[in-house]
Amino acid sequence: MTKDTEKDINLAEFKEEVLAAYPKKVAKKRAKGIVYNNPDEIPQIQANVRTIPGIITQRGCTYAGCKGVVLGPTRDIVNITHGPIGCGFYSWLTRRNQTRPDEQAPENFIPYAFSTDMQDSNIVFGGEEKLKQAIREAYELFHPKAIAIFSTCPVGLIGDDVHRVARHMTEELEGKVNIFGFSCEGYRGVSQSAGHHIANNGLYKNLIGNDDSVDGKYKFRINVLGEYNIGGDAFAIETLMDKCGIELVATMSGNSTKKQFETAHTADLSLVMCHRSINYVAEMLETSFGIPWMKANFIGAEATAKTLRKVGKYFGDQELIDRIEKVIAEEMISVKEAQEKALEKTKGKLAMLFVGGSRAHHYQELFNELGMTTISAGYEFGHRDDYEGRSVIPSIQIDADSRNIEQITVKEDATRFKPRKTEEELKALEKEGLEFNGYEGMMAEMKKGTLVIDDLSHYEMEKLIEMYHPDIFCAGIKEKFCVQKMGIPLKQLHNYDYGGPYAAFEGAINFYKDIEQIACCSIWKEMKAPWEKEDIVEAEYVY
Repeated sequence: MTKDTEKDINLAEFKEEVLAAYPKKVAKKRAKGIVYNNPDEIPQIQANVRTIPGIITQRGCTYAGCKGVVLGPTRDIVNITHGPIGCGFYSWLTRRNQTRPDEQAPENFIPYAFSTDMQDSNIVFGGEEKLKQAIREAYELFHPKAIAIFSTCPVGLIGDDVHRVARHMTEELEGKVNIFGFSCEGYRGVSQSAGHHIANNGLYKNLIGNDDSVDGKYKFRINVLGEYNIGGDAFAIETLMDKCGIELVATMSGNSTKKQFETAHTADLSLVMCHRSINYVAEMLETSFGIPWMKANFIGAEATAKTLRKVGKYFGDQELIDRIEKVIAEEMISVKEAQEKALEKTKGKLAMLFVGGSRAHHYQELFNELGMTTISAGYEFGHRDDYEGRSVIPSIQIDADSRNIEQITVKEDATRFKPRKTEEELKALEKEGLEFNGYEGMMAEMKKGTLVIDDLSHYEMEKLIEMYHPDIFCAGIKEKFCVQKMGIPLKQLHNYDYGGPYAAFEGAINFYKDIEQIACCSIWKEMKAPWEKEDIVEAEYVY
């Protein structure tokens, strides 16, 4: 196989060989989750279905999506895991959500792993009293602005009611702190995606819209939704917005605060980064308060420039548009220098991406800028609309697992609903190329013939690497060391391996440098995968 020519990559071999190893019923089901992409006629992919028992995949649980992803990056809310210590430790350890406390909001609880540490006796006799005591202690020690409670699997099984406890403790503490719970037991949904949805519902019911104050320094005010400040990404976006003269009201939920959630309804536009984790809030903000939303991407220099121009066009202010163009021109000087240097080594190399959220999509932008081809990609917990685009949503059937998630009714706010743009203005902007409430999905931007795999299994990962030898594989910590032992560098895109930021123009430069060093390092040639080694079995019997 010659990596310089796409025609030499026969991806059809993979599907055939992988499915042959599965039992017939499993193979029939799994075949629907492995498709060959065609951007001209987007194929249907099976997604957001239960992982087949016995098959090891990348997925996390509902609790991980709720507490670990959406609420975890908020610095001034005490997040208490009601369950065994392992659950709390897992959701705390596995991510790199950074924050910057300031004089007005000095609290920072992200370094803490709050847990009720349920033991066997609590499982037998119930853990609600232990949870009440944990809330008392948290309040006495830290006096937080809010306390959130997260149910884990044992809690759901024994019937502890975290919502009842939240109401009781709110009354006991005389309403001095906002206390609310999330029924996010790990088994409640197919994957962590269910936890995202539950978290979105909870944010809307308990925080969003609680504070009408507006104290921004710029007249152009936006939300960035689905950005979690891994490796400092939100910092890079905040800096960029400040240069352009745009007020960032709320980042959900990277470097976020309780007040950001409470004032998000005062913004004039929402930009959705991770379509899977926070699209629900975007729709709620539009329905209740009249804030339109657009899909955005700050991963990749070209994507960042495109997003900034969309914001400028939306507001229609020439001074803002000129300022944005000036910022882009200034930033692209350093970007082009770093890009040209990296291209000397990265051009023509192959990449594979299997990560959550929209990362498997967005990071292809950066690899394109490096002259690298993404030959296979997929999500851990994506839905069909993340792959095929939102146009397929009406055709997606509601299954039993989806019915486990509370469906809340969102209505126009009686006093605060204010459309930011009239229907005529929105239509005029759409004619100019802006798309509202839309997302074309990952497949539309992937090349014809590439391989799209939902919920990649460990076995499938090994076969991909064995058959196609990518120059870099992007996934998470669970896959990292397995892949590297095969002689392939792995770049974590859930916590960046202590690199980053990778968002905005600054992040693009960092990514170019890191990938050049990682993917082009000669040490990987010295590694031998298991199938490249001779099988030598020796045994010595001692009598």
